[in-house]
Amino acid sequence: MLLVDLDDVAASRPGKPLFSGLSVVIRTGDRLGVVGANGSGKSTLLRVLTGAAEPDAGQVRFGKDLRVAMLDQTAVLDGATVRDAVAGAASERVWEADAVLDRLGMGALADAPLDALSGGQAKRAALARALVADADLLVLDEPTNHLDIDAIAWLEERLAAHRGALVLVTHDRHLLDALTNRTLELDRGAVHLHEGGYDAYLDARARRDELDAAEESSRRILARKELAWLRRGAPARSRKPKAHIARAEAVLAGPAATQRPDAPDLAAAQSAGLAMPRLGDRVLDLEGVGFAWSPEQVLLADVDLSIGPGERLGVVGPNGVGKSTLLDICAGRVQPDEGSVTVGPTVRLGYVDQRAASLDGDARVREVVAGPLRQPDWRDAALLERFGYAEDTQWAPVRLLSGGERRRLQLVSVLAAGPNVLLLDEPTNDLDIDTLRALEDLLDDWPGTLLVVSHDRAFLERTVEDVVVFGAGGSVARRPGGYAAWEAERRAGRRRGRTASVAAPGSAEGGSAGSTSVSTGPSRGRSDGSASGAVGDRGSGSRTKPADGSSPQRSTSTINHELRAATKRLEAAERRKAKLEAVLADAGGDHGQLAAAGADLETALAEVADAEERWLVLAEELEQRRSASRSG
Repeated sequence: MLLVDLDDVAASRPGKPLFSGLSVVIRTGDRLGVVGANGSGKSTLLRVLTGAAEPDAGQVRFGKDLRVAMLDQTAVLDGATVRDAVAGAASERVWEADAVLDRLGMGALADAPLDALSGGQAKRAALARALVADADLLVLDEPTNHLDIDAIAWLEERLAAHRGALVLVTHDRHLLDALTNRTLELDRGAVHLHEGGYDAYLDARARRDELDAAEESSRRILARKELAWLRRGAPARSRKPKAHIARAEAVLAGPAATQRPDAPDLAAAQSAGLAMPRLGDRVLDLEGVGFAWSPEQVLLADVDLSIGPGERLGVVGPNGVGKSTLLDICAGRVQPDEGSVTVGPTVRLGYVDQRAASLDGDARVREVVAGPLRQPDWRDAALLERFGYAEDTQWAPVRLLSGGERRRLQLVSVLAAGPNVLLLDEPTNDLDIDTLRALEDLLDDWPGTLLVVSHDRAFLERTVEDVVVFGAGGSVARRPGGYAAWEAERRAGRRRGRTASVAAPGSAEGGSAGSTSVSTGPSRGRSDGSASGAVGDRGSGSRTKPADGSSPQRSTSTINHELRAATKRLEAAERRKAKLEAVLADAGGDHGQLAAAGADLETALAEVADAEERWLVLAEELEQRRSASRSG
């Protein structure tokens, strides 16, 4: 059934056209992902699509008796309590409202008044309202913002079961890949509609960029030929047409057609002046740290955390357990109730918190980057340009920027100060996918120390080496091997009938009873779901220094590097195994193919076992190395 028909639609914002010539039809069963750079008009398109805003040109036609539910970036709620706002006037939906609120981490606030909610809580309540509504068309603008990883996994299942149409703007690449079957791309005012999900969009865009590059190469060749002809001049010519020469030179000097003016070039920005001072051996040490809002709300209890130079830690756990508070304590914004925090003498801290909205709306973009102590200069202009801010945008007041552009501006202003330790609190919120990939590339080569709170699974997979896991009662545990290893451990735990995500370090998942040290090692759940009880007896696999000092002790960074390589090798072996299993399933009665695939699968299984064994040995070595450091 036809739900919405957009015909030759155009939209703009003050001083900037967003898109034009946009035509798309949405029918029941469509799963449309909308992608594009920050400020390209994604949120504007969603409001036009739902009738909340009028386009500058074109027509929007809606199906008869169309029921629409929308999650906007700005949550507007009506009612006395959260439950009232979510269920509305339909009393029969109260039970579902309570269930959805609970899944989104809002169950305890169902009876809370709306004016008591934080911005993130209001956004989750608005998402619950959209999910509970009986809608033919569900339109969601960044629904994963302010959700923890478990809530996002549940949301993915819920949206997959939605029987109507879905239109989705999100930076969560896992969500896009799992849910969408069509992709609408907004690119520099142009519109591209791709039949297929996120992978189809990536493939089409890559092919388009290759074509643009080929056309750019031909354009420059022709320009060089014309320039040579103009400079040489005809035999009878007495003077050369200087204006024509200048235009040809401009073609050669100008930016390539494939360079998106609003796409950040963070690698170039780093090489062009994001200087990082030397970082010494001591970075951040938390000893016996505790913090509570009240006796009933303990966030941290007896936490020991040592962060060394070049380490990359992801902080994960449910909403409200204290992840942002941990970063505030590390940054010195919040003082712990007990324990101590020691910051190394060479540390220059940069903190990207969740308060991008606090930027002065009347300040100009250049002024924000320069800071309050000096006037903006050419260096600020060059840096902003490399982060995707055109010259006219640099002079614009902050209030005219989109949410994603503000978030990116906050990131620029922090990086411009040249930190060697970065604290990132939900850095992916409101950023477009291009900026996320560019930020991941920058962090790949950035030599400083990183501590990041994030719910973005793809971002964590690419940027962190270990994860710091929040558990019950203020407990915290450190898991080596990065997000992928922790997630594999959780899946194994669920298959064994228990959840590892909230396991205290003193439980069977973490270590000795009563311990809340973050230096505990992984539970080492095997990929087949069985527990690996032999690991604790594998002392010969460790390289911990003997008591007589005869063998040198390997550094934590060296072991971490090998553990990352082992994780990648294990993931590659698992992918090869899965691919061969699929070949076997599709082989049917082809005995030749079955025999070949079977032999290959035996090899792949051996590779998986070998890679898994190497990962376990390194994880054990890392745990023993950290234990030795603490005891020493």
